[in-house]
This record gives sequence, C-alpha cells and structure tokens, in this order.
Amino acid sequence: MAKEEKYTDFLSLNIFEHISDMADSESVEVYVIGGYVRDCFLKRVNNKDIDIVVQGNGIQFAKKLAEKLEIKKLTTFKTFGTAMINYDNYDIEFVGARKESYNRNSRKPIVEDGSIVDDQNRRDFTINALALGLNKKNYGELIDPFNGMEDLYNRTIRTPLNPDITFSDDPLRMMRAVRFASQLDFELEKNTKESIKKNKHRIEIVSAERIHIELNKILESRKPSIGFYLLYETELLEIIFPELHNLAGVSIINNVGHKDNFKHTLEVLDNIAKVTDNLWLRWAALLHDIAKPKTKKFSKKHGWTFYAHNIVGAKMVEDIFRRFKLPLNEKMKFVQKIVNLHMRPIAMVEDVVTDSAIRRMLFEAGDDTESLMLLCEADITSKNEKKVSQFLKNFKIVRKKIKELEEKDSVRNFQPPVKGEEIMEHFNIKPCKEVGIIKNAIKEAILEGEIPNDYKKAREFMIKKGKELGLG
Repeated sequence: MAKEEKYTDFLSLNIFEHISDMADSESVEVYVIGGYVRDCFLKRVNNKDIDIVVQGNGIQFAKKLAEKLEIKKLTTFKTFGTAMINYDNYDIEFVGARKESYNRNSRKPIVEDGSIVDDQNRRDFTINALALGLNKKNYGELIDPFNGMEDLYNRTIRTPLNPDITFSDDPLRMMRAVRFASQLDFELEKNTKESIKKNKHRIEIVSAERIHIELNKILESRKPSIGFYLLYETELLEIIFPELHNLAGVSIINNVGHKDNFKHTLEVLDNIAKVTDNLWLRWAALLHDIAKPKTKKFSKKHGWTFYAHNIVGAKMVEDIFRRFKLPLNEKMKFVQKIVNLHMRPIAMVEDVVTDSAIRRMLFEAGDDTESLMLLCEADITSKNEKKVSQFLKNFKIVRKKIKELEEKDSVRNFQPPVKGEEIMEHFNIKPCKEVGIIKNAIKEAILEGEIPNDYKKAREFMIKKGKELGLG
C-alpha cells in the first residue's frame, strides 16, 4: 500500500474532525474516499458528496456520530450497508469496508466485510480509489495503491484491476468511464477503452434508468461531444442509442455527398452547451436531426434531401424518452416542440424575413422562443467563416424583428380575442364546423397581419367572415 505526504488541507471541514474523534474513540479505522478526494486534487470545489469508509460497521458508526452531533435525520440503506447524514449542506455517506464478487447475470454484488485495501480494489477507477486517513495517527495521509495520482496528472481513466473483470462484473462502469472522461476532459487508457469495446454487450443487463442518468451527466458536461464520441468509438452507442449511431457516416451518389450528421449534431451540442445549462435544450440539440437517416433521399434534381425530418424527429422523441425511462411530461414536450420547430428560424435567415413568418413562429414557440433561437444559432456549423458570420448577422435581424412584433402585436401564446361561445351567440348557432372556420380565420388574419391582435377588430372580422359563410 503506497503512502504519500499528508493532505490535511483537504480536511478543513468541521465534519472531518468529528469523524476523526469518533474513529479514535471507537477504535476503528476510517477513511474519506472517492470523488471528494479526487475533486480536491482537481480543485473542483462543487462536490457536496462525501464518502466515508469504516473498517467495521458503517451504519453503527453513522448512528453514533449522528447522536453526538444531534443530527435527527439519519437515512439508512441496510441492503447496501450504508447510512447517510447531511451536515453543513454536505451529504455524507458511511459504509463498511467490503469486498465484492459478482454473478454474471446481475449487477448486484455478493458483499463480504473487508479491509480498506479490499474496498479500494472494488472501486471503478484508480482516480476514484484515492483515500485519506481520518484517524489521528494517519490524518490526511494519502492511500493510493493503484497510482491514481499519476492518472490524475496524466488525465487518464483507468481501472484498478483487470478492466475485463471490472466491466464484466458491473457493466454500468463502462458508461461511467465515458461519463468521467466527458466531465473531466480525460482520456480512456488504451486497455480500458479496448475492454469496453470487448465487453460492450454486457451493457444490455443495465437498466434504462441507470443509462439515462449517465447520458444526462454526459450532456451536462462542459463539452458533451467528448462522451458521445467515446460511446461511438467503443461501440456502446450502437447498442444503447441506435438512432444516434445511425446519424454517422456520409452517403455518396453521383459524386454528391452530404455532411456527417453525427459529427454535425455533436458540434451543435457543444455550441449549445456554451450558452445554456438547460439539460432539456441540450437533449433537443442532440435530437434535432435524429430523423435524418429515416428521411434521407437522393434525386438528380435536388441531390440529398431530408424532407420533414423535423416533424418525423419530433415523433421519435417520445419513443426515445419512453425507452430510456426519461420523463414523459412537459420536459419531453419541450424537446418535441424545439425539434419540430428548429427549421423555422433557419428558413427565415435564408430568405426574406417576413412579419407573418415571425408571428407564426412566436405563436407556435410561445415562451420557448428564446430556446428555439439559441438552438438555431448553435446549428450553424459551417467551416465557411463568411457564411457563419452572415447567418449570425441575419439572426440578429430576426431577433430584432421578434422584439418589435412582440411589442406591437403580442402574439406569443396568444388566443384569438373572440371565443367560440361569442361566435355562436352572435350568429345564433349551435356548435358546428362554421364556428371553427371563423375562429381559425381570425387567428390567420392576426398572424398574417391583416388585422391587429385586438378584440374590436377581431369582432368586426368575425361578423364579416360569418356573412361570407352565409350566417348573416
């Protein structure tokens, strides 16, 4: 077991002193291990989760500490032998040191009591096996049996033991390897990467919920493309997300090709990640062209086309969310809406920007207009700097027009000023198709700018339209 210099500066939180006192009074060895230690070395200061390993009963230790600190809420997970308290806004989890073995058809390990060495052996990656002693005799002393510090310095993700065993035992670790590489901007060590490819089909025993949690964390990375390229290279993507995998590659007919839509999608995703932390807008960026393989056609006259890929893509969103057990609520509907509408602003900057087109976009996008504009600006990935500059200039014109029309017409989320009940009452008719025709005609007249979004003008238009329909 390698011992390094002491890192007491990392243990400045009051909780560590309390744990140290309790460890010595109970005569048990206690360590802080894992992500908190890793992030201290990486100077990542936002980690609020602290993992404590007790060489003994973790739950009993946590109970005694909670009593001493007068912490009323103690959450225990007897199945996993863990307990959790919250102290100064830190979630602190206690577990007994253990060693694990696995059944091939399950991710649930067979657990036995063990030493700190056994516990480090079961960790997923060397950088997550770093531990600091918390007893007085070794307070702040680094325990690094797998040269995790060297991997931190080299920005490398590597398993402590044989990666084939690590990934076969718990296949979720393959997703976690990719996720950590994406979050930390690290590289997968060669044998680790090759092992993921070799063991890729083991991912099939992992639940959809666990996979989408890792996908979300990749999406929330500063540069999400790192993770998705690794998923593609390790061939995990084809198994867990075939629709995204199918975007890759270029078809060529008559020497005419189209851009690699997988590469383009990841460029858009990285662009959107620079301007928003909104997870669901990042999902929309990931899925905005998801239907291009389904809608791809070639003709001599038009070359490659992806007609209605936005509409088909919006329909695919629900299937994808359902499979990954993602929320099927307003978050999914938001993604569907953005995917469906993502061509609207682009069409505007490629053509003359009409008031009518902007009114319609505002009406359909509603409060999500800004999100839609952010995605469309991120969607500009041309290598032609002059073209990009012109597109962004045109988007500024669109944004200016949006502001002007919003102030003038108030059409965002608008409802026609005249209700169906009023139409029926005025013309003395019961519910019928003519009521819908008049309501739609009023809406279209406002969106086209024929009349303002105003009750008086809308009512005058209603009467005129009714007469045209013979309602007199």
